[in-house]
Amino acid sequence: MDTEKIISELKFKAVRSSGAGGQNVNKVSSKVVLSFDLPNSKALSEEEITLLEDKLAPRLTNDKILILNCDEDRSQLKNKEIVVKRFLQLLRENLIIPKERKATKVPKSVIKKRIQNKRNLSKKKQSRRKPDF
Repeated sequence: MDTEKIISELKFKAVRSSGAGGQNVNKVSSKVVLSFDLPNSKALSEEEITLLEDKLAPRLTNDKILILNCDEDRSQLKNKEIVVKRFLQLLRENLIIPKERKATKVPKSVIKKRIQNKRNLSKKKQSRRKPDF
């Protein structure tokens, strides 16, 4: 994954931030919206694109475009940095291929121990009963 190429493919849009903020919020477009066209990316291989499409399916639009927002800071530049970091972290986490789990057999000693514990508990409870006459 070449981060420089990927960053060059990103599209940014500045939007007015929502919520309270006084006069500043009405004048300044500090919220940053990042969009990344996943299927048309030249920086990612075909395998990486299909893997990301599967893993990020709920976050993608119908055109398979990933959209991230950031309005944490009053500065547009800081919001842009934050959203790029978040985007790269999201890609890194979702490009990891988990190892396949190997099914293992339960050891005989563990089975024996469990059955022995059941027997011991049964004997303990039998000894608490009233004798039958």
